[in-house]
Amino acid sequence: MADPGSIQDIPIGGDGIRLGQFLKFAGLLDSGGMVKEAIADGDVLVNGEVDRRRGRQLQPGDIVTFMERSVRVTR
Repeated sequence: MADPGSIQDIPIGGDGIRLGQFLKFAGLLDSGGMVKEAIADGDVLVNGEVDRRRGRQLQPGDIVTFMERSVRVTR
């Protein structure tokens, strides 16, 4: 996992966002197909653990990591 000092905060408009949507919104992946594949392959971590649920509801404070880049959900 990336160094905590390198975590980028990504503000969302509401209280929560789905993992698949957030990966695109944060610029970690470009398309829904790429998101689906990355999640299915176990390449996406949420709070340091593999999560294979595209529809997982993220909350402010959650940290998503893909390819050594970490971003935090914020309001």
